[in-house]
Amino acid sequence: MKTSIGIIGSGTWGMALARMLANSGNDVEVWSAISSEIDEMLLTHKQRNLPFMNIPNSIQFTKSIEKVCEEKDIILFAVPSVFVRSTARQARSYIPNGQIIVDVAKGIESDTLLTLTEVIRSELNFDRNHNDIKLVALSGPTHAEEVAKDIPTAIVSACEDIETAEIVQNIFMNTCMRVYTNTDVFGVELCGALKNIIALAAGICVGLGYGDNTKAALITRGLAEIKRLGAQMGCLEDTFDGLAGMGDLIVTATSAHSRNNKAGFFIGQGKTAEEAVHEIGMVVEGINALPAAMHLSEKYRVEMPIISAVNDVINHGENPRKAVNNLMQREKKTELSKSVSDIDFESTFLTYRSKSMKRVITYGTFDLLHYGHINLLRRAKALGDYLVVALSTDEFNWNSKQKKTYFSYEQRKQLLESIRYVDLVIPEDNWSQKRTDMKEYHIDTFVMGDDWREKFDFLKEEGVDVVYLPRTPEISSSKIKHDLYDANSVAESKLSHDDLDTDPNKI
Repeated sequence: MKTSIGIIGSGTWGMALARMLANSGNDVEVWSAISSEIDEMLLTHKQRNLPFMNIPNSIQFTKSIEKVCEEKDIILFAVPSVFVRSTARQARSYIPNGQIIVDVAKGIESDTLLTLTEVIRSELNFDRNHNDIKLVALSGPTHAEEVAKDIPTAIVSACEDIETAEIVQNIFMNTCMRVYTNTDVFGVELCGALKNIIALAAGICVGLGYGDNTKAALITRGLAEIKRLGAQMGCLEDTFDGLAGMGDLIVTATSAHSRNNKAGFFIGQGKTAEEAVHEIGMVVEGINALPAAMHLSEKYRVEMPIISAVNDVINHGENPRKAVNNLMQREKKTELSKSVSDIDFESTFLTYRSKSMKRVITYGTFDLLHYGHINLLRRAKALGDYLVVALSTDEFNWNSKQKKTYFSYEQRKQLLESIRYVDLVIPEDNWSQKRTDMKEYHIDTFVMGDDWREKFDFLKEEGVDVVYLPRTPEISSSKIKHDLYDANSVAESKLSHDDLDTDPNKI
């Protein structure tokens, strides 16, 4: 059974995919906002920036956005990031609710900080009649120039609904294109946007005459920056180590096909950003992604020195060589995400103690430690021999849980370490680290309060027992804070009345 696919956008990536999908036996129709592009391709059967590629005769072209959206199994958005919102608005009335839409553009909207699938969703559902659109981000290390030559390529189909991701996987997968699935749509799109900025940095360094050492350092530390931001935003770590993260970063920062890499090279040689873009002759998405990247860095309080340096060069006229020198002169850092003492402590228990020891883990903020917390920790420890407590960091509490603790992370950690039921305290930096923790700490049993019932059942897939313990009903940190607030209010009110009764000037 043929699949009917409408492709919105006739640039190099849209046309490379159009050719691939048509050669796989699908019905493909292409629309462009630029009528002259349609006329040229109808006449020449070529995309001007892919002159070696012949456009199959089976591909249909249209100048009507209504027609390209009509009765399609899949609509593919392949327009530059800055035109995604306006194009979605233009297509809205022709797209049915429930439509599968695949976005292949990469970027983050600078004023709203929405990823491009979020932009499409918000624009389509502006009329409240498109609340069931199924959006997929298709991303990875995929240069159009190589896909157009049937060179083996791998890509990621990301959708919160795994069944929809698998539908797209089945349609796009063939002998030259291998498609993987992922449910972390935001993480995939974050990687796709920010890797372009790191590619600009890599190109700048080549333009300055630096070598492979510099480029390797930028790629490695650039990925670390992207992962730090993603962790704060709740993305899955696997995403950053996969095709959409590491894979796409490598190809974009090293390939001669990369517009971002080329643009960076010209800037490193002394051209302005505007001159570099003119030289490329196509959209350079890394430059477009800079404002959103800087806003996200500030919003989530994540240090991103390489991306900040690129922003200084592109948007503030910083000398590229001086920007590199500033990066090299930054304060000394470690690659380790934990302190040496914590690593040694964990190693002592987790490596040398008996492998038959049953390990338990629980998570929480544990602010204003009270007997309800102690009861939970006591019952958790009773389920095994060794209890690990993942303690929410101050940054995680503020950025992801939107709450401020009374005690700092280090103070809460000291309190927990003083409790005889607790064997090890580790930091909880993000929502998605739980799967990794189960493996890293060889966990047998995961424990949480029963107000989280069923929320972490997915950890059973890791071979872990998941237990939800009842909370101590009459006590909670929130209740303590509420009672203290009420008591203070009553005391202040009483003091005010006493002052009124005893101050002769107020009688």
